[in-house]
Amino acid sequence: MTEVSVAKDDVPATGDLVVLKSVNKHFGALHVLQDIDLTITRGEVVVVIGPSGSGKSTLCRAINRLETIDSGDISIDGKPLPQEGKALARLRADVGMVFQSFNLFAHKTVLENVMLGQIKVRKADKKVAEDKARALLDRVGVATQADKYPAQLSGGQQQRVAIARALAMDPKVMLFDEPTSALDPEMINEVLEVMQQLAREGMTMIVVTHEMGFARSAANRVVFMADGRIVEEAVPDQFFSNPRSDRAKDFLSKILHH
Repeated sequence: MTEVSVAKDDVPATGDLVVLKSVNKHFGALHVLQDIDLTITRGEVVVVIGPSGSGKSTLCRAINRLETIDSGDISIDGKPLPQEGKALARLRADVGMVFQSFNLFAHKTVLENVMLGQIKVRKADKKVAEDKARALLDRVGVATQADKYPAQLSGGQQQRVAIARALAMDPKVMLFDEPTSALDPEMINEVLEVMQQLAREGMTMIVVTHEMGFARSAANRVVFMADGRIVEEAVPDQFFSNPRSDRAKDFLSKILHH
């Protein structure tokens, strides 16, 4: 676990950034999130793992209010999640989201994709937005692709553009929902490397993934979900070497032996 520096008098304490309290969500008869309590502090990288259908993606989407919850509370940076309208658009800008599918606008160039939210939501000047977009594309290693359209890029490049697009909004937290699961194996590492770099730079991140190497190396905390519940959470070393619950032991034995 990374060292947490002690806050000096003139520096605010890191504090809780994303807080879920007693969150419940049903899809029909299916209880996909069951009394979820989870707090993510500023600068923390939390990796959420678990078997398919355990509620991981729903948890991620609830934090961005792409899924509404049935009961409980979610707050971001001390403010409850807005219901709709402009406040929700502002919140979504504060919460960067990177999906399994890249969700880029096919009819816009890579550069335009990364500029769009800055201009539309953040009301940035066009030149400022362009400069920032180019710098971010450089940061994720696809600067030379700026004038191409998404379809001309590999999956790994498209996902890195999607990360740049989310970063362009200066989000307080980044959510990654299975960001590498649609990629060919040789492209997975190029995306994970960008995410590793973000983690090192102190970006607050919630990552739903099957990539256990990333969980081990980049996470401050691993949250293990099964059947809509958080079964256990621990620092990576502890979780991978000595899981406490039978569910986690069973899960790890299935994925780590190959």
